[in-house]
Amino acid sequence: MIEWYQSVTLGLTQGITEFIPVSSSGHLEVAQQVLGGRTPDFHLFLEFINLGTLLALLIFYRKRIWQILVDIFKNHNIKLALNVIITTIPAVIAGLLLSDLIESNWFFSNMVVIACAMMLIGIAMVAIDRLPKMSKVKDENHLSKPRALIIGLAQCVALIPGTSRSGSTIVAGRLTGLDSKSAADYSFLCSIPIMFGVMAKSLISSSSRAYIAANLPMLALSNLVAFISGLIAIHFVMKYLRKKNSLRPFGIYRIVLALIIIVFELIK
Repeated sequence: MIEWYQSVTLGLTQGITEFIPVSSSGHLEVAQQVLGGRTPDFHLFLEFINLGTLLALLIFYRKRIWQILVDIFKNHNIKLALNVIITTIPAVIAGLLLSDLIESNWFFSNMVVIACAMMLIGIAMVAIDRLPKMSKVKDENHLSKPRALIIGLAQCVALIPGTSRSGSTIVAGRLTGLDSKSAADYSFLCSIPIMFGVMAKSLISSSSRAYIAANLPMLALSNLVAFISGLIAIHFVMKYLRKKNSLRPFGIYRIVLALIIIVFELIK
């Protein structure tokens, strides 16, 4: 049974790190270790606290989502919606093909795997301004289909724990010619169908629904915390990226945390 302080800690961790590109999966694994180690309860619990961050995304991008729907049904402009689908498809296919590996305790909870993935994306964030890029794109509305596919392939990399979905796709967005703010906007929009899919998959089995019923108060608390902290995190990230077109601080943080994790793994 999840205690209230564990529920709050996991919800806060999920809400903040889902949108700040420092890896929610890596931080949630660290949080689980601090709270007493990985248990089946934690694994199931984490599947259902995505609801809070999904709601935060829907609230933050409500006007943008509405505009996309207006473009589709009234203006017959499907370019952005089609690009989001193109970006989403590779991760869906990879998730289905590699589901057994992804869900295995060895892979998902391996702190060395998490630290290495965290460090590699961190290095890419620090070096992004010096890496070769495609020609500049005005914003996510002007992204071509091949570039949308490249971001989709990067989203597959985010299946590796410690990578960060937002981190890998924002880096890919930068490499395809977007500025950091536009890359983050597109990354978050593309994460909405993925998060819907994760929630739908989690609700299919009767055992999952039984788990929700048995742990509803703590799940509600954790999702509330994830929702509030997630909204704050999105506002922070977007405000920062509007002013600073740099991922460097996030990259440095990831590298430092990865080194700390490796040291702890070596000495324990």
